[in-house]
Amino acid sequence: MILQFGAGNFLRGFVDLFVSQTGFDGIVVVQSTGIERAAALNRAGGKYHVAIQGFADGRVIDETEEVTSIQQALHAGTQWDQVLDAACDPDLRWIVSNTTEAGFALDEADVPNTGVPRSFPAKLLSVLLTRHAAGQPGPTILPCELIEHNGTRLRDLVLEQAARWFVSPEAITWLKLDCTWINNLVDRIVPGPPKSHPLLESDPLLLSAEPFAFWAIETAADFELKHPAIITATDITPYYLRKVRILNGLHSALVCKALPMGIETVREAVEHPEVGPWLQRLLDEEIVPVLEGRVDDPAAFARTTLDRFRNPFLEHKLSAIALNHEAKMKVRLLPTYEEYRTKFGRDPELLGGLM
Repeated sequence: MILQFGAGNFLRGFVDLFVSQTGFDGIVVVQSTGIERAAALNRAGGKYHVAIQGFADGRVIDETEEVTSIQQALHAGTQWDQVLDAACDPDLRWIVSNTTEAGFALDEADVPNTGVPRSFPAKLLSVLLTRHAAGQPGPTILPCELIEHNGTRLRDLVLEQAARWFVSPEAITWLKLDCTWINNLVDRIVPGPPKSHPLLESDPLLLSAEPFAFWAIETAADFELKHPAIITATDITPYYLRKVRILNGLHSALVCKALPMGIETVREAVEHPEVGPWLQRLLDEEIVPVLEGRVDDPAAFARTTLDRFRNPFLEHKLSAIALNHEAKMKVRLLPTYEEYRTKFGRDPELLGGLM
C-alpha cells in the first residue's frame, strides 16, 4: 500500500500512473486542501485516464492510458481518523507527497493531540507516530516536492516537529533509523486536462501529460518499483543541477526575454524567429559549456528540453512561470552566470543581458 499526500495533477500523472503501469495498486490518497478532488476520485472508483501528448523520438505522441492504482481518497479535514487507520496498515510500504515548496514548513499552531495538524510535516509526524505505536515497521518516505535534498529536508522538519512535541527518545530513534527518507528528483509536465480529447466529457479526471518522464531515486539499494522513467543513483545532485540549470533556467530566461515582447507561451517563444535562435545560442554557448563534465550529457538533455518546449498539445504560460521570478533567477540563472565568468574569465553576453 502507498499513502499519498496530495491529489493534484502531477502525482496523478506521474507516481499514480507509474504504479498503475507496473501492475501495483492500493494507493490511498489524502487531500488536505478542499475535498472536491477526493470526492471525484471516489465517485470514479479511483480510475481515470492520462493522455500522453507531445514529441518523443522524432514523432508526435498522442496516446491514452487508464490509471487504476488508486484504492481510495480521503479528506484530511473530515476523515483524519481513517488516515491514521491507513497508517497502521501492515502492508503500507511507501508514503509519497507533493505539497509544493510551501508544504515544507512548520506551523506554530500545531500542538499534539488537538485534532488534524495544520502543516504537512506535522501531519506526517502524526501518521508516523501512530504507525510506531501500532508496532508496525517504518515506511519509505518519498517526497516529490521540487526541493533539493527533499527527503533529508523533510526528515529534519519532522524531527524538529517531534522535538516541539516532546516525542519519546524511542520514537525519535524509530523515525531516524527505521523510516527510510529518500532524496529524489521528479520531472514531467502535467498541465491538466487536454484542450480536446474524446474522453473530455466522460472522464472528469482526465489529464494530459508530456511523453518525457524522469524520476531519479537516491539510493544504493534496489528500488522496488521498476519503470523505464526511474533511475537510481547514490548521488542525484548532478540530475538536479542539470534540470534546474537547463529546463528551469530556460523557463526563467524566457520570462526575461519573451514575456516583455508580448509572447505568451513557451511554445510560441521557441518558434519565434528572434527568440528561438536566441534561446538556442543561450544553451549552446553559455549554459551547456558551464555544465559539461559535471552532469550527464547536458547537450542531449538540452535538445530534449527544446523538444518538450515545442509540444503542440501544451500551452505553458510564461505568466505562470513568472511567479516568484526574482527568487527563481537566483537559483536557475545567477549561478550559471557566475560560474561562466569563473570558468572562461569573461562575462556571458546573453546571460549578462538578463541580470
